[in-house]
Amino acid sequence: MTHRLQRVQELIRRELGPILSRNFTFSGAFVTIHEVDITPDLKQCFVYVGILGKGETPDGIIKRLNSGRRVIQRELYKRVVLKNSPTLTFKADDSVERGVRVLSLIENLPPPALDAVDETTEDDAGND
Repeated sequence: MTHRLQRVQELIRRELGPILSRNFTFSGAFVTIHEVDITPDLKQCFVYVGILGKGETPDGIIKRLNSGRRVIQRELYKRVVLKNSPTLTFKADDSVERGVRVLSLIENLPPPALDAVDETTEDDAGND
């Protein structure tokens, strides 16, 4: 990926946050922009959205964002001037939710037995 594409992706990601918070309210859900992926020809832009909370379903939020895409694009491209204005497509990203689930599993693991650790170190020390 070229450096220019990376800069455009970061700029769009940074500008989309305030636009979404101004134009949409999500009851009981916290919506963040995780990643923006643009095709090299700058025709399509995929926006990966993280959704935390139980208020609205993620599918419902994605449908609302995709149906309001024209309003979002209009505001975005007033702030970000590009030769081609890519079409936004919103997709759900559950990576944070998966990460929280993995961390909770790790925290709930039982601690290792200290006797087993001590026996292995004694056996290793006696072999010298």
